[in-house]
Amino acid sequence: MSAADATPIVFVHGTRFSAAQWSPQLAALREEFPVTAVDLPGHGARSGQPWSLKAATEIIGAAVESLDRGPALVVGHSLGGYAALEFARHRPRELRGLVLAGASAATGGMWALPYRGLARLVPRVSAQRLTRWNDRFLRRLYPPEVVGATIHAGYAFHTLPAAWGDVLGRFDASAMRHVAAPVLILNGEKDIVFRAGEREFARAHPNARIELIPRARHLANFDAPDVFTDAVRRFARQLPARS
Repeated sequence: MSAADATPIVFVHGTRFSAAQWSPQLAALREEFPVTAVDLPGHGARSGQPWSLKAATEIIGAAVESLDRGPALVVGHSLGGYAALEFARHRPRELRGLVLAGASAATGGMWALPYRGLARLVPRVSAQRLTRWNDRFLRRLYPPEVVGATIHAGYAFHTLPAAWGDVLGRFDASAMRHVAAPVLILNGEKDIVFRAGEREFARAHPNARIELIPRARHLANFDAPDVFTDAVRRFARQLPARS
């Protein structure tokens, strides 16, 4: 594959994080692929922007256009994975492939109840305390070269209730029927909650496959950054060239 044929890749972060979540992947892939990562509405540099899935779709689309290489591979983690499904539904011609990471569980029913409760609880805790908890959590589990940029970028706790309120109850395996491009469902082996529907999601699409990252949890790109990156790289190389 020549540089001109390399698949452009757009990374979409998960709940409370920012584009900085993808620092390890961007550094590892940028020599082979045109890559970028977005801040979703209410996150990172867009902290003051109100959350909506419509705005998230527009932001992902603008990132695809900014790479100026035609349809892109979109890699979405958790909240970003569901936003990527919404993008796939409304802007299919801009999608060359989709990686759903930690985003293959239906977001309704009993599964959603704890998350609805947590979304109501978060505004009652100060952002300073939540920041300290998250910093401590990330520093305890991961080395600075993996999570340093994420910690430095800060968190978007204020957006969590609106973002989860928009996503909960909205997605299940039927969303895969609106995805025209090939799909890689890339989950941490130990991410029991968010990979709960992976088989249903895969069966609902004619060109989807599941890949598990051994011993990884929900933050699989932090737990095993090299393995996660390699899975994205291999999938990107397999996608059809720009028509």
